[in-house]
Amino acid sequence: MFENVVSLLPEIWLAALQTIFMVSVSVAIGVLLGTPLGVFIFLTGKGGLHEKKIFHKVMDSLINIVRSFPFIILLVVLIPFTRMVLGTTIGPLAACVPLSAAAIPYFARLVEGTLREVPKGVIEAAEAMGASTMQIVTKVLLVEARSGFALNVTILTVSFISYSAMAGVVGGGGIGDLAIRFGYYRFQTDVMIVTVLLLIFLVQIVQIFGNRIARKLDKR
Repeated sequence: MFENVVSLLPEIWLAALQTIFMVSVSVAIGVLLGTPLGVFIFLTGKGGLHEKKIFHKVMDSLINIVRSFPFIILLVVLIPFTRMVLGTTIGPLAACVPLSAAAIPYFARLVEGTLREVPKGVIEAAEAMGASTMQIVTKVLLVEARSGFALNVTILTVSFISYSAMAGVVGGGGIGDLAIRFGYYRFQTDVMIVTVLLLIFLVQIVQIFGNRIARKLDKR
């Protein structure tokens, strides 16, 4: 029943590594750039420490615009930019460009939501003690929201495992590309089943570890 899978084991292993690479890079960039963006959106929003309505509205709108794009369309839209930056639109590294572009606003919105859950009394207490904005962000907000951040990274990772599968449509490589080339075009059902099981396995592993880390960080 799984004779196709046996013959494709090296390619399946390579596809799994490509998926892990794409997700790791995009999640890392999403967290690195999405965190400060989410913090700025929170600080400049209504009732924030540095409320700036115009700036907040512009940044909030940009995040909404990028997030409103279905990922498959964003892949196509960013093809010229990807080619300009990397010289190619094929392969896992090229797929990291649209994945990262989608991850940044996605994570920024998660960060904003998590920071809004921090009790205002804690922030006001820090202000009363004369803490600077940077100190409030690094020693109060990020510390109080650390459990939520762990869950946010988990949500981002799980979501982008499925996003990376869509990258296979434009030759991005990974498990999705394998499923399309062999499972769909060549009607190899066993390959399709294995790729789906691989994606489920990756999601479960990430979710389990993410939940454990979040529980350990939650000191409430």
